[in-house]
Amino acid sequence: MQAPQPQYDFFGEENSPKWRGLLLPSLGKVLSQVHPKLSSKEDALQYVEELILLLLSMLCQAQPRTVQDVEERVQKSFPHPIDKWAIADAQAAIERRKRRNPLALPVDKIHPLLKEVLGYKIDHQVSVYIVAVLEYISADILKLAGNYVRNIRHYEISQQDIKVAMCADKVLMDMFHQDEEDISDCIGEEPLVSGEENYYDLVKTFMADMRQYLRDLNLIIKVFREPFAANEKLFSHSDVDSIFSRIVDIQELTLKLLGLIEDTVEMTDECSPHPLVGSCFEDLAEELAFDPYESYAQDILRTGFHDHFLSQVTKPGAALYLQQLEEMSEDEEDKECLKQAITALLNLQSSMERICSKNLAKRRPSESACRFYSQQMKGKHLAIKKMNEIQRNIDGWEGKDIGQCCNEFIMEGTLMRVGAKHERYIFLFDGLMVCCKSNHGPTRLPGAGTAEYRLKEKFLMRKVQVSDRDDTADCRHAFEVTPRDGAGVVFAAKSAEEKNSWMAALISLQYRSTLERMLDLAALQEEKEEQMRLPGPEAYRFAEPDSEENVVFEENVQSKSGIPVIKAGTVLKLIERLTYHMYADPNFVRTFLTTYRSFCKPQELLSLLMERFEIPEPKPTEADQIAMENGDQPLSAELKRFRKEYVQPVQLRVLNVCRHWVEHHFYDFERDAELLRQLEDFISMVRGKAMRKWVESITKIIQRKKQAQANGPSHNITFESLPPAIEWHICKPGQTEHFDLLTLHPIEIARQLTLLESDFYRAVQPSELVGSVWTKEDKEINSPNLLRMIRHTTNLTLWFEKCIVETENLEERAAVVARIIEILQVFQELNNFNGVLEVVSAMNSSPVYRLDHTFEVRRLRKILEEAHELSEDHYKKYLAKLRSINPPCVPFFGIYLTNILKTEEGNPDFLKRHGKDLINFSKRRKVAEITGEIQQYQNQPYCLRVENDIRKFFENLSPMEDMMEKEFTDYLFNKSLEIEPRSVRTLPRFRYNYTLKSPGVRPSNVRPGSMRHPTPLHSEPRKISYSRIPDSEMESATSAPNSPLTPLTPPPPPSGASSTTDMGSVFDSPQGPSSPFHSTCTLFSCSLLSLSQTVNPSLFQSRCFMAHVSISCPSVSPGLRQACYHLIHRASISCPHSPIHIPGFTVLLHGLNYLTLGD
Repeated sequence: MQAPQPQYDFFGEENSPKWRGLLLPSLGKVLSQVHPKLSSKEDALQYVEELILLLLSMLCQAQPRTVQDVEERVQKSFPHPIDKWAIADAQAAIERRKRRNPLALPVDKIHPLLKEVLGYKIDHQVSVYIVAVLEYISADILKLAGNYVRNIRHYEISQQDIKVAMCADKVLMDMFHQDEEDISDCIGEEPLVSGEENYYDLVKTFMADMRQYLRDLNLIIKVFREPFAANEKLFSHSDVDSIFSRIVDIQELTLKLLGLIEDTVEMTDECSPHPLVGSCFEDLAEELAFDPYESYAQDILRTGFHDHFLSQVTKPGAALYLQQLEEMSEDEEDKECLKQAITALLNLQSSMERICSKNLAKRRPSESACRFYSQQMKGKHLAIKKMNEIQRNIDGWEGKDIGQCCNEFIMEGTLMRVGAKHERYIFLFDGLMVCCKSNHGPTRLPGAGTAEYRLKEKFLMRKVQVSDRDDTADCRHAFEVTPRDGAGVVFAAKSAEEKNSWMAALISLQYRSTLERMLDLAALQEEKEEQMRLPGPEAYRFAEPDSEENVVFEENVQSKSGIPVIKAGTVLKLIERLTYHMYADPNFVRTFLTTYRSFCKPQELLSLLMERFEIPEPKPTEADQIAMENGDQPLSAELKRFRKEYVQPVQLRVLNVCRHWVEHHFYDFERDAELLRQLEDFISMVRGKAMRKWVESITKIIQRKKQAQANGPSHNITFESLPPAIEWHICKPGQTEHFDLLTLHPIEIARQLTLLESDFYRAVQPSELVGSVWTKEDKEINSPNLLRMIRHTTNLTLWFEKCIVETENLEERAAVVARIIEILQVFQELNNFNGVLEVVSAMNSSPVYRLDHTFEVRRLRKILEEAHELSEDHYKKYLAKLRSINPPCVPFFGIYLTNILKTEEGNPDFLKRHGKDLINFSKRRKVAEITGEIQQYQNQPYCLRVENDIRKFFENLSPMEDMMEKEFTDYLFNKSLEIEPRSVRTLPRFRYNYTLKSPGVRPSNVRPGSMRHPTPLHSEPRKISYSRIPDSEMESATSAPNSPLTPLTPPPPPSGASSTTDMGSVFDSPQGPSSPFHSTCTLFSCSLLSLSQTVNPSLFQSRCFMAHVSISCPSVSPGLRQACYHLIHRASISCPHSPIHIPGFTVLLHGLNYLTLGD
């Protein structure tokens, strides 16, 4: 006799590598079939794979050799009715296999492994049958888990989600956990939810509850009502109506209300605090749309009618939600709508209460309606608290805690145990039925103190059968609970109403999962049989079916909302998905409107949206024509569905795109008045009550934008604290002719530059970046704000360089550098990273970097090195710091331009598919992600005051004057050689008895609640001297190396694209001088189209200057005034024809007055 073959261990050390991961890709496909909008974590699919291998092990234990053997094993092992559905699916798979319609799971990989599992070779058809059964169960598990995940408003399935969902499903628990009573591993800790909900939270909760309620209605209609309605020979229409009343009208009302609220949420602007849903209730209440509930209640509660579904109809939830929404709403118009809706529903509420009070027995306050896991898990911590409280009040509890085998408490009450005639107090949970005896006195709710109940028996709900018992003379209102391995127990209620409540809860717990599967099966069958008819592509271009020739989706990638992500497509397909009838995709709308100009013009987009809006109705077929000739209306139901499920959603989403367009990209319409006129004409032609409020919304936005355009930009911003006072140094308010680097306060220079650069940064629109339009011919039209920021950055960097090299006296030049570094420090405190890197760029430029004598102070080098570290290692420290700070800030724009340019140049505009060019939308999405990062820092302004004179001074900076780029860079380098010749060890100096002391970077006037800055840069008082370097020490003019170009420099335009005064730019900078703070990539650019800041030569003419000293500094002694005269006179003689710009002169001028007054 042959020894039995040892059982194959799928999870053993030897066999596990053969099976582990084998099914994961296929299970991903199964998930996409049952829940296209959901994704899964890897651990979820791994857990499903383990379950499927357990199931395969169970099937192989029977040593099957034929299809019939497998079928018998399924019938014996699988719970009813899932066995029938699994067998039907497997048989269908064998038929499909003949027609080359393969399964998702890999039959060809599993078939050879089954020979090893069974020890013998089996027919390929048997393998197909087994794999089909496994696929059906895997789809069932993933569908169940997906339903749970959607109900808790998540978009990704985890292993824990699958465990929790299976715990609430009797069928799957019986299949995989037949001998287990402890399901504690299935029940995970849910995060505690705050009891405080805002208006939007209530709206989302209400929508989730309505979707579940709609599913319950569909369960009644499709699973219970449909068999009656389909058999017209046995049941007339009046019979069906008398049984189910107006349940279909209630379902249509629920669907309409949910649709209105979803539309309102979808059309709510991102800037709005929450969607205002009051009008949805008011409109329906005015139409008396809720009246079917009254008729339904009257019919359902007539004498003799069974009230299985009464708990769904009479729940006070709707009125409660309306009251909560009214309390939470902050919008007066919305509050008024909600009040009107509540008032209009008062009569209906009174009628419902009157009808129910006549026909229903009063419930105990402790009794609760039957709820299921999709709603239970929202308050998991509350359910556990309730179960623990009940368990503490039961003496003699043995075994696992209630919380380890149950998810929620369902109901409680008193029943009579028939036979012994003992009264039992019953606690019903979703996993247990606990029978207790009262310890003393009348029954009451568990409270603190001694236990009120003593345990008598308990039943595991998934291991019992509940059956009804007919009334007899000895036993009325009874039902029986029968364990699988024991004798049945009969319980009797006091009344028919109480029995109905218990039976409704028990039967729902026992058969809910089966009914859910029946509903899914009915819905799937209905979808196959009744596909919505659309107009043909020849009549409506947007009805073209999806194919690889017109649209491609990203593989294994979905958005957070579970919506497929488009990789490439034709313009028509992109517009179709932009306004898709099955779902809304806000992220796609934002990305499309940001990037569409790179492949489509605004006029073309508007024309396509208008074409998309005008949807023709589908033409009747020949059979329809014949039916219409006979007087029938075969298309009436189909047209109604077509208008409701296709036309209305598409038109609504077209209007939604238009609203986003005018709200966030109105510059398209500012540049093209004809485009705006066409849009206004289009929306004025839109008809229909459902569209009216959206047309009004778009119209209001257009009027607001026009008004803002006429009034100019508004700067009315309210801050929590007062902005700091303006800081002044040598120059005082109004002395604009003396503004310079050393006469203005370094704090105020940094503040005003930060305000200016923040305004420039916040003004840049995403459309100015997409397609690298700032480098192309129409850049002045397409990227005006970006170019303005680039030019400002360039001018400021060059101005810093010019201030340094034109200051010929060493001590004064060192003071200029120290002042610029103080400005850098304030930039750092203000989170102006653009300004920080402007300073670093100026210091790293060729004319400045070589000035070794100027940078002898180590403290200056150390500060610069720390600032320069931001740009090292691909800006690693800068990016980390940017993410760690709180706005407001001014990010460094160059890194964004670099990333956009690399993305644009490194990815093709079109993808080839079957010889056709499809727009590469994944490329546009990457660019939109960069622009989205830019936008997140554009919302928060600075709490600082604008000083208009200082702002104008920096707005009008033009260090290049009328020079060309090459001429100016040569000039800077020659000046650098002039003030510090090569290889010179010492520089001649003149000393005077006045100082160049900096005011520092600590604000002088700090008020409580106002902004301040940290400790100033500690600088030593310096003696200043000025002298010209002797001519003998000057070297001949040398051609200077160009200052390195940087990320903010626009790339060289195509030939003929721009004027000859423009400078080119590169993003990969050439090698610069080596030093601890000089990178291989310099930071800023030399720009284009600069205006000149000339220094008036008359300032240096002796008599004018002396007159100015006399007026500006009246307290200066005549001797000191005469010394100043000789100094300037010498300088003007040395260089009689050249304009000389020495920032220290103005300091000298006002410093004389300061020193004299101090004496």
